[in-house]
Amino acid sequence: MKFRPCIDIHNGKVKQIVGGSLKDENNQAKENFVSEVDSTYYANLYKANNIKGGHIILLNSEDSEYFETTKSEALKALMAYKGGLQIGGGVNCDNALEYIKAGASHVIVTSYVFKNGKINYDNLNKIFNAVGKEHLVLDLSCRKKDDKYYIVTDRWQKFTDVCIDENIFYELSKYCDEFLVHAVDVEGKASGIEEEVAKILGRLENLKVTYAGGISSFADLDILKELGNGKIDFTIGSALDIFGGKMQFDSVVKYC
Repeated sequence: MKFRPCIDIHNGKVKQIVGGSLKDENNQAKENFVSEVDSTYYANLYKANNIKGGHIILLNSEDSEYFETTKSEALKALMAYKGGLQIGGGVNCDNALEYIKAGASHVIVTSYVFKNGKINYDNLNKIFNAVGKEHLVLDLSCRKKDDKYYIVTDRWQKFTDVCIDENIFYELSKYCDEFLVHAVDVEGKASGIEEEVAKILGRLENLKVTYAGGISSFADLDILKELGNGKIDFTIGSALDIFGGKMQFDSVVKYC
């Protein structure tokens, strides 16, 4: 169980947002925190603490007027901590290698692979061939609907027809090095973890998985550790003191 920190970038700023509030129209999002420092501050902090495998997420769509500013901020963080961070948000087979060359250890992909509600195996093979399994993370972030958890795409706005269960992880593990799972319904709310999602992840064997969403206390980490059988890595955003929350960054680092 390892701590995987984050750098979420929206409209060119490092932010913490409520996951379900993100909308491409007018670049909207409910903000929990807007940083006064740039992405390199966080990259250097993670580097100084020797924390690898954190992720940078670009939260603007490619057609947003803010996308290039957001991308530039992301590239600065990658260059500050080469090999220490992953990156996602608008990644496809045409730009994935650019991010790897800029210093990303992995690229994180959702929307490019899940098209029209289905797994697009043509695109999955393209990005697999572009960067290799060892540089690929599949983001199976999910929201609940009709008592099941469905993978969501396009900055968590669109439901696919694909439910998360053990089978989908094992099937896709042939293509990627690890998985990232945001429990979107609790993302950014610091109101406790999505326990049913944690239980699903806890049943997986010999797969690298990072959980994100709702962690607000060390008690939540204890629950995640129990439900995940000590195997699930985790991300904390809004609850961390470096993002305006109450959980001390140094204490979280020591927890692991």
